[in-house]
Amino acid sequence: MDPARGAERARVAPPGAAFARYLERFLEYFVLLLITGLAVLVVVGVGFRKAGAALVWYDELASIMLAWLTYYGACLAAMKQAHIGFPKLVEGASPKVRASLIVVREVLVVGFFLTVAWAGWQVQQVLSGTYLVSMPSIPTGLAHSVIPLGALLFVVAELSGMPRRLAAVDGGRAAGATADRTATASDETSGIPPTATGDDP
Repeated sequence: MDPARGAERARVAPPGAAFARYLERFLEYFVLLLITGLAVLVVVGVGFRKAGAALVWYDELASIMLAWLTYYGACLAAMKQAHIGFPKLVEGASPKVRASLIVVREVLVVGFFLTVAWAGWQVQQVLSGTYLVSMPSIPTGLAHSVIPLGALLFVVAELSGMPRRLAAVDGGRAAGATADRTATASDETSGIPPTATGDDP
């Protein structure tokens, strides 16, 4: 790789890009592990039930794994900016308004999930000392820890992607300015006035 190109790429990389990349990779592997484990659990549970020897802990464990998959999968989707949104509304605005909309969005999303994390922590306090019904060796708080942890991880995912979104706004602004300068230089070089038409003599 060209050293100059590598230095330029490192210079323009948004802050926290490396951390966001590692976090996204971790979530990918963790979500894949949850999907695989849940699929195996469902197959095994159905097989035992068909054989007349239903597993007493199957339903509870499957429900917990599905909840974990929902929370951590949502965090991964936040890292990849895959949640449902209104991109045309933001793209149609001016760069300054676009940056303001991104900041307002982040404040609302982060505020909501911080509230969820706080509520999840209150639930942890209530469930302290209790255990799962079908698996008495597992604390109930461990199963419900996904609520505060998943919410905090969602906040981290949103904040780690914010510099990238703001950099995209700045990049679009710079690209537009470059295009305007190029068009102006082209008109000056050709010597054709911008208002000239084919009907002129």
